[in-house]
Amino acid sequence: MKNFALALATAAVTAFAVPAFAGEQYIDGTGFAVSGYDVVAYRSLPQSAVGTAQQAGVKGNAAITADYNGSTFAFSTEANRDAFEKNPAYYAPQYDGHCAYGVSKGGKVPGNPNLWRIVDDKLFLNITKNVVGFWEEDIPGNIDLAQNNWPGIEGKDASENKIPDFTSAAPIKN
Repeated sequence: MKNFALALATAAVTAFAVPAFAGEQYIDGTGFAVSGYDVVAYRSLPQSAVGTAQQAGVKGNAAITADYNGSTFAFSTEANRDAFEKNPAYYAPQYDGHCAYGVSKGGKVPGNPNLWRIVDDKLFLNITKNVVGFWEEDIPGNIDLAQNNWPGIEGKDASENKIPDFTSAAPIKN
């Protein structure tokens, strides 16, 4: 009986120790994660003050790619691709590339690669300029809401919606 109880306890601990599978990355018509933009390059871009527009993301190159979480990411340089391959979870956007504010409200909608912000060393995307305004009214509070909502929606299918008022010119093709 003690062995059965020990085996049951071990199985329960093991079941909770195994990480959950990540959900699907948001992929638009480019066929690339983050609309073909280089996720490593955001780390070197100057970040604008809250309330002002960020600099546009850096387009990746279709010939310089890496796969992660079932998706292909494009990079502007081989050095960026190599950095990503060493630690993809660090560079990949939060919420599988879906809009952070949308996740804070309990849903999956696309993330626009030009509407980004790095907070606490994590990359967040949003869907429209108006949504960025709502997101920036309380970034820490919206992150808390999104973090609480994410486990319940992560396993759902990726958004199939298009990003409003955005057409990706990335990745660059040689």
